Amino acid sequence: MKAVVVEQYDSIDNIPLKDVALPEVSAGQVRVKVQAASIGFVDGLKVQGLYQTKDALPFTPGTEFAGTVDALGSGVAGLAPGQPVMGMTRSGALAEYIVVPASTLTAVPDGVTPEAAAAFRANYLTALYALSERGSLKPGEILLVLGAAGGVGIAAVQVGKLLGARVIAAASTEEKRKFAADHGADATIDYTQVNWRDMLKELTADHGADVIYDPVGGEVSVQAFRSIAWNGRHLVVGFAAGKIPALPFNLPLLKGGVLTGADIAQIARREPEAEKRVTAQLLAWLQEKKLAPVVGQVFPLAEFRDAFKTMQTRAALGKMVVRIG
Repeated sequence: MKAVVVEQYDSIDNIPLKDVALPEVSAGQVRVKVQAASIGFVDGLKVQGLYQTKDALPFTPGTEFAGTVDALGSGVAGLAPGQPVMGMTRSGALAEYIVVPASTLTAVPDGVTPEAAAAFRANYLTALYALSERGSLKPGEILLVLGAAGGVGIAAVQVGKLLGARVIAAASTEEKRKFAADHGADATIDYTQVNWRDMLKELTADHGADVIYDPVGGEVSVQAFRSIAWNGRHLVVGFAAGKIPALPFNLPLLKGGVLTGADIAQIARREPEAEKRVTAQLLAWLQEKKLAPVVGQVFPLAEFRDAFKTMQTRAALGKMVVRIG
């Protein structure tokens, strides 16, 4: 089968697509014929060896995928060959086939494309976990989403609306702001403008943001916290800008605000009940057609490098997806 193989941590330009052996299935496992895999910011860091944890070499990148059941290991029940499934794993998704524990797979609801299913879990689990479990977002509150047009940001825009918030989307270009508005944002802000905080103040009638969803980092994070409402919650989701900001400790005191992190890589182990609760709600919204995962550009497997490069330039709208099968 074909698979992207990272043999040494390197630029995506030097990562090859290779012929490798078809993986065997053991007890409790399922082999999936991959139809689509999505590319996120973490995947770009992993291939370069820049993520906070490193995968042992060699490895196949990609954590989210969708496809059909190809083979079942002994003891697996509830799944059948040919059934559409989606899953999330540590690595291995950018390949024609992947073997994973049966417990990590979820049936794809009717009408959901492989591309949408592959772009679903990480971004939307992050958004709902952060907003509901960490941020306690309430109906009628003001949600400010930084980096609102990327895969993580646009998921927060959609989920915030489903939770009843007034959503203000912050993005750097007119195209990105229109994209966020088209997906439900009530208002938009250009946070590259020097006076963007004045715009936010006007939009919120001097109230500020009750919840800030922040996958960006850098100086804009500090400026956003300065505009937080009293008893506001600033959710740290990532650092797409590349710089980890340093927040002056007097700001939480002056603003009565809370800075808290939301890392879905840890919730299965630390908060399994929260993960089950959030996942169940997301699947319900998906099945009820209340939530439609946003797919950005779709690339063929042979052009996987372009998917990484588009994502890394931060020019992407939605999540990058590689079509495989």
